[in-house]
Amino acid sequence: MNRAGRLALPCSLMLCACTVGPNFKPPEAPAAQAYAAPGDAPPPSDQRVTLGARIEGDWWAQFHSPTLDQLIKLALADNQDIAAAQARVAQAQEDVNAARGALLPSLSFGTSVGRQKYGAALFGPLNFVIPPFTYYTVGPSINAPLDLFGGNKRMLEQRAAYNEYRTHELNAAYLSLTANVAAQALAVASARAQLGVLQDIIADDQRNVGLVQTALDNGSATRTQLLSAQSQLATDRTLLPELHQEESTALHALAILVGKQPAQWSPPDITLNDFVLPGEIPASLPSELVRRRPDILAAEAQLHAASAAIGVATANLYPNINLTGTVGQQALTPGGLFDGVALAWSVAANVTQPLYNGGRLKAERRAAIDGYQAALADYRQVVLRSCGEVADRLQALSNDEDQFTSQTIAAQTAAASRDLARRSYSVGNSGILDVLDAERFTAQAQLGLARARAQRLLDTARLYMALGGTPIATK
Repeated sequence: MNRAGRLALPCSLMLCACTVGPNFKPPEAPAAQAYAAPGDAPPPSDQRVTLGARIEGDWWAQFHSPTLDQLIKLALADNQDIAAAQARVAQAQEDVNAARGALLPSLSFGTSVGRQKYGAALFGPLNFVIPPFTYYTVGPSINAPLDLFGGNKRMLEQRAAYNEYRTHELNAAYLSLTANVAAQALAVASARAQLGVLQDIIADDQRNVGLVQTALDNGSATRTQLLSAQSQLATDRTLLPELHQEESTALHALAILVGKQPAQWSPPDITLNDFVLPGEIPASLPSELVRRRPDILAAEAQLHAASAAIGVATANLYPNINLTGTVGQQALTPGGLFDGVALAWSVAANVTQPLYNGGRLKAERRAAIDGYQAALADYRQVVLRSCGEVADRLQALSNDEDQFTSQTIAAQTAAASRDLARRSYSVGNSGILDVLDAERFTAQAQLGLARARAQRLLDTARLYMALGGTPIATK
């Protein structure tokens, strides 16, 4: 082959180079224009949900709570889940850099020393014998993978998709952290609100016991009535430990979220009055949700990586070509390495074509295709689950409003009934049991009202989380 032919062969190979395997295309976004199912209740009257709008800025800022802002700031600075997720993103980025380096020629420098003895049969009838000798070599070498079928490119694509996955995992950890901080802060505020109500109720119970004791001393009450009043006081006191435990558990959880041990951190004072119920909530459409929620984007990145894996497995079925070249000095003595006559070089091409491997490579390609189908099903399931979560949270807002309205009416009615029962008892028109019953209904209604108020705030925070919150990448 003449020189032109030798040059034409690698050039033709380069021109024929292609990247095998499928080119990734993101799945189609959902076509639905709403989340509510037929028969779902309309949005609450005091919270307008605007479909098609996007959350601007920090979602938790909508609650206008400086205490919550402070807690989330502390958590973002010291939370260990965020630190771990950030380190995984950095690790994945370095894997991308390594895969990108595999596409480029590699240059190395080496030296060697050896002892050589050729057998006499090597030179046949010449009977020429070369005595044992020591040789020295020094010089650079270069290795250039041609990657004609794009196996290394698909590997880079796979690593890049995995890096995207890790980035979306970081966003998911960020969203989960901010939502958990808000949830635990509201749990603390709810427990404290209920404790405040319960302390007032217990104070009323104590006054009732004193009232009945006075009546008993005057001969206008019975021992049974006194025991009933004391029993109501003891019963209401039994609610205190559970609420104290709820408060302590939420405070401990907050300490862990901000990266502190519970014994080493004093939380700020948190009350329900620190939070304002958002009156307007922007809600992205399902077609935008799939481009916003980090768990959906992470599932899409995994799908992209599975698609690239098919390309890697497909490229393994084709020839692998590497070019190598060396330039160096060779001599029989160390000092001879630097003589002009010691220069030596070599150029080589290595072609490897799989012929028989027991069907392993084809099986690996089929497995990659099956892996892609599994990732596609996982992605679709994540989208369905995410839309369902938004629908649940939207419905919860409506039910929470109904519950809050009912609890407000119940608390007002019970309080009026209690006041009437007390006045009636004080003038002798009714017994102490009527007062105790009214006290019990009032306690239940007031505690329910505190829980209903906290639940509205909590479900609103959960809706922001279901809508994807504010990705950390935008900050």
